[in-house]
Order: sequence, then structure tokens, then C-alpha cells
Amino acid sequence: MPKPNFRYVPHTADVAFVAYGKSFKDALENSGLALLGTMFDQKELKKSKSKIKTVRITERASNKNEIVWFLLQRIVSEIDQRGVPAFKLKVNRISEEKDKIKINACIFCKKSKEYISLFDVKAVTPHLLRVKKTGKSWSIKVLLDV
Repeated sequence: MPKPNFRYVPHTADVAFVAYGKSFKDALENSGLALLGTMFDQKELKKSKSKIKTVRITERASNKNEIVWFLLQRIVSEIDQRGVPAFKLKVNRISEEKDKIKINACIFCKKSKEYISLFDVKAVTPHLLRVKKTGKSWSIKVLLDV
């Protein structure tokens, strides 16, 4: 049985999840799916016939934990600012140097502002955020302030 892309884990007050992938890029994209699945009814969005809008994102950080935090928080900010629901994160490029990581990505949104919102994610918190490589697979644990 294949390992799931992500799973929500119990937390007393907020929403937490662990995303998985065969690579850091895969785990990061699955983190995006978990975040967006917390915010919007993904089944309804996928059924929507509304046109798709792409929002490009570039982030830089000094380590993997930071880049995850910056990227996911940027997604929350872009969605809040634009007022449109998103359903997918696509990481186009990750470049790493000794103490710098740069990510070019995009989120896919529906142009319609009619959507079902599940949780209002206020922030992606650095508390409990952890990027981990085990053997040939990656996991990313994230806590969302809702």
C-alpha cells in the first residue's frame, strides 16, 4: 500500500499535519495540498468550472525549515490578499547553495470567489515545524494557527 501524501495529526487547538514525499520537492508540494485542504473544500473546487489563475511565488531562506515556513505563509497571504481559493502548489525549481535556498513555485487558484471555506488559517507557525529526511523519503510537520 502506498504511503499517503499527508495526514492530519491531533492538536489541542489548531490544525497540524505531516506531509510526505520521495523528495523534498514532493513533500513540499504535499504540504501545500494539506494546507489548501485545510482552507478549502478541495472536492468542490475541483468540480468548479471557473477558470484557473496561476500565482507565481519566489522565496529565499537560509534552511529547509525556514523555506517551508516562508512558502506556506506566503500562500496564506496571497490567498487572503487576492480573495480566491487555491487547490494546488507546484514547485518549479529549488536551488540550494551552502547557506541559501531559493524556491520558485506557483499556486493554482480558481478565479471564482464563490467557494466553500473550511478553516480561516491565520498563520503558518514556526512552532513544531520540522523537515526530516529518513532514508530516501522526506516528511514535513506543520502547525497552522486557525
